[in-house]
Amino acid sequence: MSDRIEKIKAYLQQSPDDCFLNHALALEYIKLGNDVDAGELFKKNMTYDPTYLATYYHYAKLLERLGDEQRAAVLYEQGMEQSRKAGDNHTYSELRSAYEELTF
Repeated sequence: MSDRIEKIKAYLQQSPDDCFLNHALALEYIKLGNDVDAGELFKKNMTYDPTYLATYYHYAKLLERLGDEQRAAVLYEQGMEQSRKAGDNHTYSELRSAYEELTF
């Protein structure tokens, strides 16, 4: 296991629901090919804070890679809705682009 993962886990002991830390750990797991644990962390973020926008793109990409395109499309749609509510046009555009790439 990498030093980065160990450091992130140490921080998470202090703040287990920190979406940034859970997201960072999920991305580290993806680098190692550990899609199951990455997916669990993304799900945790979605449950704890559905307004944490970064989760939508990366979780949907993970689902796409695993062949669950239907769930990925739903996540892109939910992320677009959340980013629109937040007034985050950049994230909205990224999610929309990924959604269109998947569905058209």
